[in-house]
Amino acid sequence: MKRGLFVASSLASLGLSGCGPLKDALTNGPFHSVLSGTEGLNRVVIDTRGMARLYPDSAVDRNFRVNGLDTPSDDLYTRLARSGFRDYRLIVDGLVDRPQKLSLPELRAAGSLAQTTRHDCVEGWSAIGKWNGPRLGTVLAMAQPKAAARYCVFRCFDRDASGQPYYESLDLHQAAHPQTLLALDLNDAALDPDHGAPVRLRIPTQLGYKSAKWVSRIELVATLDGLYGGGGGYWEDQNYDWYAGI
Repeated sequence: MKRGLFVASSLASLGLSGCGPLKDALTNGPFHSVLSGTEGLNRVVIDTRGMARLYPDSAVDRNFRVNGLDTPSDDLYTRLARSGFRDYRLIVDGLVDRPQKLSLPELRAAGSLAQTTRHDCVEGWSAIGKWNGPRLGTVLAMAQPKAAARYCVFRCFDRDASGQPYYESLDLHQAAHPQTLLALDLNDAALDPDHGAPVRLRIPTQLGYKSAKWVSRIELVATLDGLYGGGGGYWEDQNYDWYAGI
């Protein structure tokens, strides 16, 4: 299937708790309304209810493989990397009530989940890494998505040789999976540029090309139609599967 139907799920599946604005967003706000809706059952629901296997830290591949597009080398990314990403801000906008511009310290303050999981590449290789960062669902809840939001689109710093920008997407059900992270660390160290610094999407229940590197912006949208090639991602525009479940 090219792109699964959006199927909502309560953010309670994230295991989040709290009070004030975040709790309101989870239980009473537009995000709750979006995630409480249903549009039918499909394999997105079946697969993302499962949890990826967790490994002991002793299984970690300390020389975690680098692959994909080249590390960005444009002036903006180079300047951000040179300063240790001090001036980096993750933009979360689109169909939201509270757009966000989050620094790395603010992202770390949003929560920390460490999990050692296997990265499975569509090319046939795999590697085990220990990832750490806030849950994606927590960060999206901070922005309070509107009821019309159905997908989050990840805009990245990298481009291919022709200048085509890399992007990826998830529906909000996938985004709410408790193991879906905005990874800031790999193997107990801050992400380095080659592995996707400053922020890398990490989805252990889906093939590696869904875990976009060098994320600069998350835009919430109602549809993926008309976005670049219309497939929902850089590789999906080249006929890779959109869901890519493991």
